[in-house]
Amino acid sequence: MLKKDDFTYFGKFLKPHGTKGEIGLLGDSFTLGDECDFVAADIDGILVPFFFEYKKSKNSDTLIVKIERMESAEAVRLLTNREAYIPREWVEESDNYSWSYFRGFKAEDKSRGTIGTIIDVDDSTINTLFVVEQSGEEILIPAQEEFIANIDHKKRQIIFDLPEGLI
Repeated sequence: MLKKDDFTYFGKFLKPHGTKGEIGLLGDSFTLGDECDFVAADIDGILVPFFFEYKKSKNSDTLIVKIERMESAEAVRLLTNREAYIPREWVEESDNYSWSYFRGFKAEDKSRGTIGTIIDVDDSTINTLFVVEQSGEEILIPAQEEFIANIDHKKRQIIFDLPEGLI
């Protein structure tokens, strides 16, 4: 079974493309290299691998992928709007990540300690927010570089320096 801790959020599946089992894959954080021969989809909380027969670029952030053993639009439709994940070892360190890359990271504050785990990113407004789960509650933290003191990619942890009263 695939462990979610070994994977990082890549993006999401779009709608089927054509009638032969191709589907769009929107890469939110980075592109897929040649070594990447599959993505895992979150299906009912379980990561399920889907291997590529081939992949081709549609534009700068969208791929068209043909999934092995899926031969029709109806077959790949089950993937539409599902989140896609790739193994963390395929991610190269960069200074240019999208905010969604940080899903699953632990959130800590320099002065208060552990805050919780980033479970989502709300980018529905101009002010992007990290949605952090803390003891069953959701806390919103502005996704602004000025509040980030340090990022540890290996530990999957963000250390914030948040103003008093923000949390």
